[in-house]
Amino acid sequence: MKFKTGIYTFIQSHLIKEINTETHKHSNETMFAILKKEINTFFASPIGYLVIGIFLVLNGLFLWLFKGENNILDYGFADLSSFFLLAPWILIFLIPAVTMRSFSDEKKQGTLELLLTKPISHLNIVLGKYFGAFTLILIALIPTLLYVYTVYQLGNPVGNIDFGSTMGSYFGLLFLIAAYTAIGVFASTLSDNQIVAFITSVAICFMFYIGFDSVADFSSSNFIEQLGMSVHYKSISRGVLDTRDIIYFLSITAFFIMLTKLNINQGKQ
Repeated sequence: MKFKTGIYTFIQSHLIKEINTETHKHSNETMFAILKKEINTFFASPIGYLVIGIFLVLNGLFLWLFKGENNILDYGFADLSSFFLLAPWILIFLIPAVTMRSFSDEKKQGTLELLLTKPISHLNIVLGKYFGAFTLILIALIPTLLYVYTVYQLGNPVGNIDFGSTMGSYFGLLFLIAAYTAIGVFASTLSDNQIVAFITSVAICFMFYIGFDSVADFSSSNFIEQLGMSVHYKSISRGVLDTRDIIYFLSITAFFIMLTKLNINQGKQ
C-alpha cells in the first residue's frame, strides 16, 4: 500500500511539474506574441514611420543644420555631447507618442478584458507591451550610430573621438529610454483616451527628468536632486557606470511596470 501511495505521489508531482512547465512556456510564448503584435501594429500605419522620422529629422536639424550651441560643426570638438543633451528632450515627447496606445487603445476597443482572461500572467502582458515599445525606440535609435561614424571621420586627426564617453552616453540613453517607456506604458492604463495618456506621460517624464532638479535648486536639497533622472543620466554619460545610477534606473523602470500591473488588475475588478 505504501509502495502504491509512493508511486501515486511521484506521478502526481511529475504531472504538476509538467503542467507548470507547459503553463510557463505558453505564458512566455504569449508574451512574445504580444511584443510582436505591438511592433507589427506600429509599422502597419504611417504613424510608426512618422514618429521615427520626426526623431531623426529633429536631431539632424539641431545637430547639423541649425546654428547654435547644439550644432556639432560649430562646436569645434569631435564629440556627440550635443546629441546626448538634446536626445532626452526629444524622447520626452517621442516615447509617449509610441506608448500612448499600449493599453488605452485596448480599453477603448474593449479588448483589454478579453486579453486579461487569457491564460497568461498580467505581468507578462505588461512586459509584452513594454518590450514592444522599448524595441521600437531602439529601432529609432540605431540610425543615430551614423553620427558616431560621421564625427569619427570629421575628427582631426581622423578617429579623434572619445569612444569611452560616447558608449557611456549611449548606455545612459538606454537606461533613460527604459524608464521613459515604463512611465509611458503606465500612463496608457490611466485613460482610454490616447491624448490624455500622451500628456500624462510627458508630464511624468518631465517631472522625473528636470522637475526634481528644479525643486532641488530651489530647496538646495541633494536628496531631491537624486530622485531625478537628469543627475543619474549625466553621471553615466561621463563614461562611468556607477551601480547607484544603474540601480536607480532599474528601480524606476520596475516601479512603473509594477504600477501598470496593479492598474490593470484593478481595471479587471
